[in-house]
Amino acid sequence: MPAPAPPSVDDLLDHVRLACVPGVGSAFRRRLLEHFGSPQAVFAAALREIAAVARVGPKLAAAIAAAGSTDGTEHLLDLCRREGVDVLVEGFAGYPALLSRIDDPPGVLFVRGRFEPCDSLAISIVGARHASPYGRRVASLLAGGLARAGYTVVSGLARGIDAAAHRGALDAGGRTIAVLGSGVLTIYPPEHADLAAEVIGRGTVISEAPPLAEATAGSFPRRNRIVSGLCLGTVVVEAAERSGALITARLAGEQGREVFAVPGQIDCRTARGCHALIRDGAKLVQSVDDILEELGPLFETTVDARGREVRVPAELALDTVERQVLDAVDVRAVAGSCDIDSLVDETGLPASRVLATLGVLEVRRIVTRLPGNRVARR
Repeated sequence: MPAPAPPSVDDLLDHVRLACVPGVGSAFRRRLLEHFGSPQAVFAAALREIAAVARVGPKLAAAIAAAGSTDGTEHLLDLCRREGVDVLVEGFAGYPALLSRIDDPPGVLFVRGRFEPCDSLAISIVGARHASPYGRRVASLLAGGLARAGYTVVSGLARGIDAAAHRGALDAGGRTIAVLGSGVLTIYPPEHADLAAEVIGRGTVISEAPPLAEATAGSFPRRNRIVSGLCLGTVVVEAAERSGALITARLAGEQGREVFAVPGQIDCRTARGCHALIRDGAKLVQSVDDILEELGPLFETTVDARGREVRVPAELALDTVERQVLDAVDVRAVAGSCDIDSLVDETGLPASRVLATLGVLEVRRIVTRLPGNRVARR
């Protein structure tokens, strides 16, 4: 069943007002909405009725009742409109479908940039802030490979592995999403403001915190459930035995998502967390192909905008010529492969154009070149 249209202005005001009440997390919000039916009904309820809801004590009930009579949320939404910040409400159109399936999705998301349908095919890459050159290089390589294969790369815009993952996806021409522990108008760390601007241009920067909220120690563990919840799987690149990246990996497992880990040197402190994950069943990653092989079967029934079956996510981003050459591979393949001359005949394109296009399809891991001037689907 499709999600309902985005809420009206008045409904949005009440949804944001409820979600932003201090102490009302995603679990309490859902409990209140299940009990009263709507945020308007919550604010219209008597104090004793609110306090009667399971685990809502007198102090929180008073905060909820007070929020219904303040105009701070109107100023907040005015700020969002002025600064180009979109507000997505859980349960309504536009809210990320994968995120809505976790146990405690954020009630509202503040968004700079734009979500695209292809962002439902996302992988998060997380790891140490004090990353080694090896870790940053691997994170960038994996992010670039995933981006070229059609996946959106998600991370937390932190120093170290997160920044390398965003940069790898951007350099590969792909999409990336940054999930902040601060508000989307208060970029943290501040030296990543330029990187955030690039991410907004090629994806989104999002947070459940109000746009001007400062980052706190407690906000990062909570944002990690969003990082993993947006994704089909999480890749950990360098993590100490006690780290936020391991929290993200644990949450991914609890959410029913895949967990991957990159091995490191056995005497390296930031490799111990990854090695523990591998010991406990995470998929060992030596190249991007290890991730793609694990996730590939999930998309056997995916279709593109024209209703054609898509075997790998990268097919969703093909242009007209690339699609034409790939269709020709499917038509001319005998015993799984075809010769390049037959593709020239099938498409009517110059041989040089076919060869160049096959090169693009090979980089995106859709086809592979074989001996004897032949080509096949991967």
